[in-house]
Amino acid sequence: MTIEQLEEKSKEIRKDIIEMVYNAKSGHPGGSLSCTDILVAIFHEKMNLNLDNNGNRIDKFILSKGHCAPAYYAVLANKGFIPHEDLKTLRKIDSYLEGHPSNKINGVDASSGSLGQGLSIANGMAIAKKLDNAKGKVYCVLGDGEIQEGQIWEACMTANKYKLDNLIAFLDYNGLQIDGSIKDVKSVDKLKEKFESFGWYVQEIDGHNFEQILNAIDNTNNSQKPNIIIAKTIKGKGISFMENNAGWHGKAPSEEEYNLAMKELSK
Repeated sequence: MTIEQLEEKSKEIRKDIIEMVYNAKSGHPGGSLSCTDILVAIFHEKMNLNLDNNGNRIDKFILSKGHCAPAYYAVLANKGFIPHEDLKTLRKIDSYLEGHPSNKINGVDASSGSLGQGLSIANGMAIAKKLDNAKGKVYCVLGDGEIQEGQIWEACMTANKYKLDNLIAFLDYNGLQIDGSIKDVKSVDKLKEKFESFGWYVQEIDGHNFEQILNAIDNTNNSQKPNIIIAKTIKGKGISFMENNAGWHGKAPSEEEYNLAMKELSK
C-alpha cells in the first residue's frame, strides 16, 4: 500500500474506534486512537499473517496495552479475522469482543490487559521461536504509562539475556495516562538511554508518520538485539477535542461528540 492508502486506512480504523466506543457507552478511545497508525503499519505492511507447517501464524502480535482493544479489533476486522458488523457489539454482555483482547478471538495471539505482562508474553513467544528454529517475528505494543510497571524492566533484562532479535516492541508514547501526565504521575524520562542500558536497539520516531514507522521496522532486521521503537504519538489523534486530553483515556463520547468526531474523521 502507498503512504496515502495507509493514511486512509487509519481514518477508517479511527471511525470504527469511535463507532465502537460510542455504541458500547464505554471504552478507551484516547490510547486506541494514538496507536492506530502503528497497528495499521504492522498488520497491513509488515506482519506475515500466513500459517506455518504446524498451523500457527508465522508472526505474532501482543497488544500489551490491552485496554486499547478497539484499535486492535478494528484492524482485525479490516484484515478479515472477524466480521466487521461485530464491532458494534464491543463490551455488550453477550459479545465475544470484550473490553480487553481474549485469545478466544480469531487473530488474537494472547489475552492481555493486565498492564506490564505483555512484554513477558512476547518474550516467551520469541524464545520459543528461537528454540524451534522457527521463522517469524513477535510484535508487542506497550503503553507509556504501562512501563511504570516493574515487570516491564524484568522482561527487558530477559530479552537481552536471550538475545531476542526477533522481538520488535513499540512504545506508544503519548505522554498521558488515566490520572494525567506521565511526567506528573511517575516520570519515565530518558527512555532511549534506559532501554539502551538494558541492551536493546532503540529507535525514536514520529508514531503517526508511516514512512518512519515502516523504516524503523526494516531497521531491526540486522540489530542482533531486542528492538524497541519509541513512537511519539498524540492521545486522541485525529479528533480535535480529544487530542492531548487525558480525560479521553476511558470515556465514551456523547451523541453530539460522536457526530462531531465522525465529521472530523470524514474530512
